[in-house]
Amino acid sequence: MQTWRCIIVEDEPLAAEVLKDYVQQIPFLQLRGVCDDAIYALETLQKEPIDLIFLDIHLPKLKGLDFLKSLKHPPAVIITSAYQEYALQGYEHNVVDYLLKPIEFSRFLMAVNKLKAQQDARTPAAENAASTPARTYFFFNVSKKRVKVYLDEMLYIESLKEYIRITTKGKTILTKFQLGQIEELLARNNFLRVHRSFIVAKDKIDAFTATDVEVGGKLIPIGRSYKELVLRALEQD
Repeated sequence: MQTWRCIIVEDEPLAAEVLKDYVQQIPFLQLRGVCDDAIYALETLQKEPIDLIFLDIHLPKLKGLDFLKSLKHPPAVIITSAYQEYALQGYEHNVVDYLLKPIEFSRFLMAVNKLKAQQDARTPAAENAASTPARTYFFFNVSKKRVKVYLDEMLYIESLKEYIRITTKGKTILTKFQLGQIEELLARNNFLRVHRSFIVAKDKIDAFTATDVEVGGKLIPIGRSYKELVLRALEQD
């Protein structure tokens, strides 16, 4: 598993502690430093290779976006800010994600999983052909543990208010996530929203009608507002 060496650039001690705790819970992230200003961060980048920066915008001495502009070959960046009005500017610099404070762990996890998915997508085809193709997976927070779930094992995902239940071929897990967040994470990975409460893996659908789909022996309703899109997607296949 690839390890991402990262630094946190944050001048608020409490916010830095929250991010530090989050990073330490992700197996593929390796924290190499916490910098309270961009000048210190620049010194860190010059001393050792860094793969990922968690970057606040309102920093002393040099603002976060000005710091980002100064880097000729910046590593991956995830913005952490209390100000949503800078989001467009952030994305113009090709940041991985823009997290609004206070940051919930589920949203943080979504951002780093997105980073991993982007890296998997950039893997050269020649490298994949030369070895066994890497299986895409995400880590989810389950009872103070980070549980690995492979995308190709997922059958369907059900919304339970603030939680989602992920059903795979061999297990079911419950994790604090919004269905809309997981939908964005899975958008390019063969998953289909069929109901306000359900997302299914298209290639795991065993049968369907105009009103429901069958996945792993479970009948899942097709929502009225999703019907046209779902039927079009399935009939094309």
